[in-house]
Amino acid sequence: MEWMAWTWPTAAFFMIIATTLMVFTVLAIKFPETPRKGVLGIETTRGDRLFITLLGSAFINLAWLGVIGANQPFALIVCLVYALAVFRWV
Repeated sequence: MEWMAWTWPTAAFFMIIATTLMVFTVLAIKFPETPRKGVLGIETTRGDRLFITLLGSAFINLAWLGVIGANQPFALIVCLVYALAVFRWV
């Protein structure tokens, strides 16, 4: 990992994102989905909701760092609640 100056948490983060994308690709092939309309009033698929979740989680973590600055693992809990809400209602 030294050739890119990555830390193990950074590498794990990108491995988890890559794995998630692979799982969602397999799900899309095995179980095709029709778009559904949620709270936002737009039609979304699983992939759309994943993208919304990842983007929102990035902003949640940035805001957490800016406002609180410490106890970043608690931001993960907020992100998980956000992800559940997105996949349930969006």
